[in-house]
Amino acid sequence: MTNEHIARAFDRDLEAVQAMIMKMGGLVETALADAARALEAQDETLADQVRANDAAIDALEEQVNGECARLIALRAPMGTDLRIVLSVMKIASNLERCGDYAKNLAKRSKVLAGLAPIPEANGSLKRMGRAVNLLLKDALDAFIARDAGLAAEVRLRDHDIDQMYNALFRELLTHMLEDSRKITPAMQLHFIAKNIERVGDHATTIAEQVIYMTTGSLPGDARPKVDAVQGLSQGAPLGGQA
Repeated sequence: MTNEHIARAFDRDLEAVQAMIMKMGGLVETALADAARALEAQDETLADQVRANDAAIDALEEQVNGECARLIALRAPMGTDLRIVLSVMKIASNLERCGDYAKNLAKRSKVLAGLAPIPEANGSLKRMGRAVNLLLKDALDAFIARDAGLAAEVRLRDHDIDQMYNALFRELLTHMLEDSRKITPAMQLHFIAKNIERVGDHATTIAEQVIYMTTGSLPGDARPKVDAVQGLSQGAPLGGQA
């Protein structure tokens, strides 16, 4: 087989693997949207569907990893081609984790049933969820288009998600301090918020892999992360000052 034929065969195999990534992305986006609807409506049937559908996401990750391992063994890619294969495997892993978080969110719909609602916090949670879903969509769009600029923008926007999470945490803490009856629902909403925030982290890691694919190097600066819960556990007051 000539080098040209080998290159064409590699490109076909790589396109097939990337198609699996996009299928995974679509399933994850649907899972997150359905989990949000299940939470809002306390729809246990839809929640069970989200949990059951997670198996398809897991299976696709295994398929992607298997195909990437075969590509490396059979084609021995180098340079840009190897970066793409390695990045695809990393992206698949992050999408699988996002699917797990969607499943966790769906589980909360049963727990929230019967608990006293906190309307203000629910509104903040919905806004945060929409922002994270858009972040993941843009990260996947950057992957499709090999758009390092969009990927860099996604990476910066993760800070906005962190700020939304921290503001929501403080809001929930206020409710718990003012009314002990709201402690249990507030803790459940915090669990949900943390899961959503983690999806944003994984979307940002996907964007960083797009930057690696297109430029040959990961961003050199560390992403600023501010965790309200961590700060409080270390003794920082609510105002954030030491």
